[in-house]
Amino acid sequence: MSLLLTPWTRLALLVVLLAAAGACVLVYEPQRILSEGWPPGLPLGTAVVLFAAVYGVCSAAFVPRPLLNLAAGAVFGTQFGLVAAVGGTVLGAGIAFGLGRVMGQEALRPFLRGRLLEAADGQLSRHGFRSMLAVRLFPGVPFVVANYGAAVSRCGWAPFLLATALGVVPNTTAYVIAGASASSPGSPAFLVSFGFIVVSVVAAGVVGWRKRHRLAAPRNDGPAYELTPQHPPVVSGASHGP
Repeated sequence: MSLLLTPWTRLALLVVLLAAAGACVLVYEPQRILSEGWPPGLPLGTAVVLFAAVYGVCSAAFVPRPLLNLAAGAVFGTQFGLVAAVGGTVLGAGIAFGLGRVMGQEALRPFLRGRLLEAADGQLSRHGFRSMLAVRLFPGVPFVVANYGAAVSRCGWAPFLLATALGVVPNTTAYVIAGASASSPGSPAFLVSFGFIVVSVVAAGVVGWRKRHRLAAPRNDGPAYELTPQHPPVVSGASHGP
Protein backbone atom coordinates (compact mmCIF):
# COMPACT_ATOMS: atom_id res chain seq x y z
CA MET A 1 0.00 0.00 0.00
CA SER A 2 2.88 2.36 0.78
CA LEU A 3 4.21 1.89 -2.77
CA LEU A 4 0.99 3.32 -4.18
CA LEU A 5 1.44 6.45 -2.08
CA THR A 6 4.98 7.28 -3.21
CA PRO A 7 5.38 10.47 -5.27
CA TRP A 8 6.78 8.67 -8.30
CA THR A 9 3.93 6.14 -8.35
CA ARG A 10 1.36 8.92 -8.24
CA LEU A 11 3.20 10.77 -11.01
CA ALA A 12 3.18 7.63 -13.14
CA LEU A 13 -0.56 7.24 -12.56
CA LEU A 14 -1.08 10.86 -13.56
CA VAL A 15 0.82 10.30 -16.83
CA VAL A 16 -1.24 7.18 -17.57
CA LEU A 17 -4.47 9.02 -16.78
CA LEU A 18 -3.59 11.95 -19.04
CA ALA A 19 -2.55 9.59 -21.84
CA ALA A 20 -5.88 7.75 -21.53
CA ALA A 21 -7.76 11.05 -21.60
CA GLY A 22 -5.91 12.13 -24.73
CA ALA A 23 -6.68 8.79 -26.38
CA CYS A 24 -10.38 9.17 -25.56
CA VAL A 25 -10.37 12.61 -27.16
CA LEU A 26 -8.86 11.18 -30.34
CA VAL A 27 -11.35 8.31 -30.45
CA TYR A 28 -14.60 10.03 -29.48
CA GLU A 29 -13.83 13.54 -30.80
CA PRO A 30 -15.99 15.53 -28.38
CA GLN A 31 -15.17 18.68 -30.33
CA ARG A 32 -17.64 17.48 -33.00
CA ILE A 33 -20.25 19.42 -31.07
CA LEU A 34 -18.84 22.46 -32.88
CA SER A 35 -20.42 21.24 -36.13
CA GLU A 36 -23.21 18.94 -34.91
CA GLY A 37 -24.64 21.09 -32.13
CA TRP A 38 -26.16 20.09 -28.79
CA PRO A 39 -28.79 17.31 -28.72
CA PRO A 40 -32.29 18.83 -29.01
CA GLY A 41 -34.94 18.48 -26.33
CA LEU A 42 -32.85 19.57 -23.32
CA PRO A 43 -33.88 22.63 -21.29
CA LEU A 44 -31.52 25.53 -21.85
CA GLY A 45 -30.26 25.68 -18.26
CA THR A 46 -29.57 21.94 -18.18
CA ALA A 47 -27.82 22.09 -21.52
CA VAL A 48 -25.58 24.94 -20.35
CA VAL A 49 -24.60 23.07 -17.16
CA LEU A 50 -23.93 19.85 -19.06
CA PHE A 51 -21.92 21.67 -21.69
CA ALA A 52 -19.82 23.34 -18.97
CA ALA A 53 -19.16 19.94 -17.39
CA VAL A 54 -18.16 18.42 -20.74
CA TYR A 55 -16.07 21.51 -21.47
CA GLY A 56 -14.19 21.12 -18.18
CA VAL A 57 -13.37 17.47 -18.72
CA CYS A 58 -12.35 18.05 -22.34
CA SER A 59 -10.12 21.02 -21.54
CA ALA A 60 -8.37 18.97 -18.85
CA ALA A 61 -7.95 16.22 -21.50
CA PHE A 62 -6.09 18.50 -23.93
CA VAL A 63 -8.97 19.56 -26.18
CA PRO A 64 -8.02 23.09 -27.34
CA ARG A 65 -10.07 25.76 -25.57
CA PRO A 66 -10.52 27.93 -28.68
CA LEU A 67 -12.52 25.12 -30.31
CA LEU A 68 -14.64 24.70 -27.19
CA ASN A 69 -15.22 28.45 -26.93
CA LEU A 70 -16.29 28.64 -30.56
CA ALA A 71 -18.62 25.71 -29.95
CA ALA A 72 -20.16 27.42 -26.91
CA GLY A 73 -20.94 30.52 -28.97
CA ALA A 74 -22.25 28.53 -31.93
CA VAL A 75 -24.56 26.41 -29.76
CA PHE A 76 -25.81 28.85 -27.11
CA GLY A 77 -25.14 32.32 -28.47
CA THR A 78 -23.10 35.00 -26.78
CA GLN A 79 -24.62 35.30 -23.29
CA PHE A 80 -25.26 31.68 -22.37
CA GLY A 81 -22.24 30.56 -24.37
CA LEU A 82 -20.00 32.81 -22.29
CA VAL A 83 -21.45 31.40 -19.05
CA ALA A 84 -20.89 27.84 -20.25
CA ALA A 85 -17.38 28.56 -21.51
CA VAL A 86 -16.14 30.39 -18.40
CA GLY A 87 -17.72 27.81 -16.10
CA GLY A 88 -16.15 24.99 -18.08
CA THR A 89 -12.79 26.74 -18.08
CA VAL A 90 -12.75 27.10 -14.30
CA LEU A 91 -13.86 23.48 -13.89
CA GLY A 92 -11.20 22.20 -16.27
CA ALA A 93 -8.52 24.30 -14.60
CA GLY A 94 -9.58 22.97 -11.20
CA ILE A 95 -9.46 19.36 -12.41
CA ALA A 96 -5.98 19.77 -13.85
CA PHE A 97 -4.73 21.73 -10.83
CA GLY A 98 -6.06 19.11 -8.42
CA LEU A 99 -4.57 16.21 -10.35
CA GLY A 100 -1.21 17.92 -10.63
CA ARG A 101 -1.17 18.98 -6.97
CA VAL A 102 -2.10 15.56 -5.56
CA MET A 103 -0.28 13.29 -7.99
CA GLY A 104 2.68 15.21 -9.37
CA GLN A 105 3.86 18.01 -7.10
CA GLU A 106 6.06 16.03 -4.70
CA ALA A 107 7.82 14.15 -7.50
CA LEU A 108 8.45 17.15 -9.76
CA ARG A 109 9.42 19.90 -7.31
CA PRO A 110 12.99 18.58 -6.80
CA PHE A 111 13.60 19.11 -10.53
CA LEU A 112 12.87 22.86 -10.48
CA ARG A 113 16.50 23.78 -11.04
CA GLY A 114 16.56 25.75 -14.29
CA ARG A 115 16.49 29.54 -14.20
CA LEU A 116 13.19 29.82 -16.06
CA LEU A 117 11.56 27.13 -13.92
CA GLU A 118 12.80 28.67 -10.70
CA ALA A 119 11.62 32.12 -11.77
CA ALA A 120 8.15 30.83 -12.73
CA ASP A 121 7.88 28.83 -9.52
CA GLY A 122 8.89 31.84 -7.45
CA GLN A 123 6.34 34.11 -9.11
CA LEU A 124 3.50 31.61 -8.73
CA SER A 125 4.42 30.80 -5.15
CA ARG A 126 4.79 34.41 -3.93
CA HIS A 127 2.28 36.21 -6.18
CA GLY A 128 -0.19 33.49 -7.17
CA PHE A 129 -3.20 35.63 -8.04
CA ARG A 130 -1.27 38.34 -9.88
CA SER A 131 0.85 35.87 -11.81
CA MET A 132 -2.06 33.63 -12.83
CA LEU A 133 -4.14 36.64 -13.82
CA ALA A 134 -1.36 37.78 -16.15
CA VAL A 135 -1.04 34.29 -17.63
CA ARG A 136 -4.77 34.10 -18.29
CA LEU A 137 -5.05 37.60 -19.73
CA PHE A 138 -2.20 37.07 -22.20
CA PRO A 139 -2.74 33.73 -23.97
CA GLY A 140 0.94 33.01 -24.53
CA VAL A 141 1.13 29.99 -22.21
CA PRO A 142 -1.00 26.95 -23.17
CA PHE A 143 -3.93 26.39 -20.85
CA VAL A 144 -2.91 22.90 -19.74
CA VAL A 145 0.72 23.89 -19.22
CA ALA A 146 -0.31 26.80 -17.00
CA ASN A 147 -2.60 24.55 -14.95
CA TYR A 148 -0.03 21.87 -14.23
CA GLY A 149 2.75 24.41 -13.78
CA ALA A 150 0.71 26.18 -11.11
CA ALA A 151 -0.06 22.82 -9.49
CA VAL A 152 3.63 22.01 -9.10
CA SER A 153 4.26 25.43 -7.54
CA ARG A 154 2.99 26.54 -4.13
CA CYS A 155 0.18 28.64 -5.58
CA GLY A 156 -3.00 28.33 -3.52
CA TRP A 157 -6.37 27.07 -4.71
CA ALA A 158 -8.29 30.31 -4.17
CA PRO A 159 -5.87 32.62 -6.05
CA PHE A 160 -5.58 30.10 -8.87
CA LEU A 161 -9.32 29.66 -9.44
CA LEU A 162 -10.22 33.32 -8.92
CA ALA A 163 -7.50 34.53 -11.30
CA THR A 164 -8.63 31.95 -13.85
CA ALA A 165 -12.29 33.00 -13.62
CA LEU A 166 -11.44 36.67 -14.09
CA GLY A 167 -8.54 36.41 -16.49
CA VAL A 168 -10.15 34.23 -19.14
CA VAL A 169 -13.20 36.46 -19.60
CA PRO A 170 -11.84 38.84 -22.29
CA ASN A 171 -10.30 36.22 -24.55
CA THR A 172 -13.15 33.74 -24.03
CA THR A 173 -15.71 36.43 -24.84
CA ALA A 174 -13.98 37.13 -28.15
CA TYR A 175 -14.05 33.47 -29.15
CA VAL A 176 -17.66 33.00 -28.04
CA ILE A 177 -18.78 36.05 -30.04
CA ALA A 178 -16.84 34.75 -33.04
CA GLY A 179 -18.58 31.39 -32.73
CA ALA A 180 -22.00 32.99 -32.32
CA SER A 181 -21.51 35.16 -35.42
CA ALA A 182 -19.59 32.61 -37.52
CA SER A 183 -22.52 32.30 -39.94
CA SER A 184 -21.99 35.95 -40.93
CA PRO A 185 -18.20 36.45 -41.04
CA GLY A 186 -18.60 39.93 -42.47
CA SER A 187 -20.61 41.22 -39.52
CA PRO A 188 -19.12 43.85 -37.18
CA ALA A 189 -19.34 41.46 -34.20
CA PHE A 190 -17.29 38.80 -35.93
CA LEU A 191 -14.71 41.27 -37.25
CA VAL A 192 -14.26 42.95 -33.87
CA SER A 193 -13.94 39.64 -32.00
CA PHE A 194 -11.51 38.26 -34.56
CA GLY A 195 -9.45 41.45 -34.40
CA PHE A 196 -9.32 41.23 -30.61
CA ILE A 197 -8.07 37.64 -30.82
CA VAL A 198 -5.30 38.64 -33.22
CA VAL A 199 -4.27 41.62 -31.10
CA SER A 200 -4.21 39.56 -27.90
CA VAL A 201 -2.01 36.90 -29.50
CA VAL A 202 0.41 39.53 -30.83
CA ALA A 203 0.47 41.32 -27.46
CA ALA A 204 1.21 38.05 -25.68
CA GLY A 205 4.12 37.42 -28.02
CA VAL A 206 5.52 40.92 -27.50
CA VAL A 207 5.22 40.70 -23.70
CA GLY A 208 6.84 37.27 -23.64
CA TRP A 209 9.69 38.49 -25.83
CA ARG A 210 10.36 41.51 -23.63
CA LYS A 211 10.21 39.49 -20.39
CA ARG A 212 12.54 36.73 -21.54
CA HIS A 213 15.68 38.54 -20.33
CA ARG A 214 14.23 39.11 -16.88
CA LEU A 215 13.31 35.46 -16.47
CA ALA A 216 16.63 34.25 -17.78
CA ALA A 217 18.71 36.72 -15.75
CA PRO A 218 21.73 34.99 -14.26
CA ARG A 219 21.54 34.18 -10.62
CA ASN A 220 24.01 35.54 -8.13
CA ASP A 221 25.56 32.36 -6.80
CA GLY A 222 28.13 34.21 -4.73
CA PRO A 223 27.86 34.76 -1.01
CA ALA A 224 25.03 36.92 0.18
CA TYR A 225 27.40 39.05 2.20
CA GLU A 226 30.92 40.44 1.88
CA LEU A 227 33.63 39.67 4.32
CA THR A 228 34.89 42.79 6.01
CA PRO A 229 38.57 42.99 6.75
CA GLN A 230 39.44 42.04 10.29
CA HIS A 231 41.61 44.58 12.06
CA PRO A 232 43.79 43.61 15.00
CA PRO A 233 42.66 44.99 18.32
CA VAL A 234 44.00 48.40 19.16
CA VAL A 235 46.26 48.31 22.18
CA SER A 236 46.54 51.59 23.94
CA GLY A 237 49.55 52.68 25.79
CA ALA A 238 47.66 53.29 29.02
CA SER A 239 48.67 51.20 31.95
CA HIS A 240 46.10 48.72 33.30
CA GLY A 241 47.78 47.91 36.50
CA PRO A 242 50.64 48.71 38.85
